[in-house]
Amino acid sequence: MANQMLLLTTLLAVTCALVIAFEPSPLQDFCVADTTSSATRVNGLPCLDSKLAQAEHFFFSGLHIPGNTSNPVGGKVTPVNVVQIPGLNTLGISLARIDYAPWGVIPPHTHPRATEILTVLEGSLYVGFVTSNPDNKLISKVLYKGDVFVFPAGLVHFQQNVGNGNAISLSSLSSQNPGVNTIANAVFGANPSIPDDVLAKSFQVDKSVISSLQAKF
Repeated sequence: MANQMLLLTTLLAVTCALVIAFEPSPLQDFCVADTTSSATRVNGLPCLDSKLAQAEHFFFSGLHIPGNTSNPVGGKVTPVNVVQIPGLNTLGISLARIDYAPWGVIPPHTHPRATEILTVLEGSLYVGFVTSNPDNKLISKVLYKGDVFVFPAGLVHFQQNVGNGNAISLSSLSSQNPGVNTIANAVFGANPSIPDDVLAKSFQVDKSVISSLQAKF
């Protein structure tokens, strides 16, 4: 009986610890990120003394400026997360403006810590995400100005401008630091490189194809 009580007490303690560790709601009005602090980072950045908070800690200017899409994929993301607005720390939200050249793309990628909701401001976009194994179902749609689409957290997704003019979208993400893993960069641009024989067997292609792809990243 004593052993059972000890086990139950231990389980309750672990459960409570997990709940506290992953508590999504802030326990204070705000926690402006203190990027100069050497304090241990648990889930976000250390807090600046709230008495030192200023309006600038909650402000960003520049989303009206078009991103430079002169790059190989023809897309540019302008993030507004905790790096740009320290006051977002622990608040669980961020933004991004995305500019697209004609037929430009935001390549397949994931946000490991956030769901994304995208709104088309100008132009038309082909967007989609792929469900998890084993189905790997592509769920996609062409969006027009004013349309909204959701990318569930952690799933591979992409956007492509399917018009002959520039396109713009605005995304909201459910994390102050959503993270991003671009699939091609992660697979072919890893540092150090993933061994070419692993990739060749995984993609069922010759090693020369892998070497050619790795050279691009």
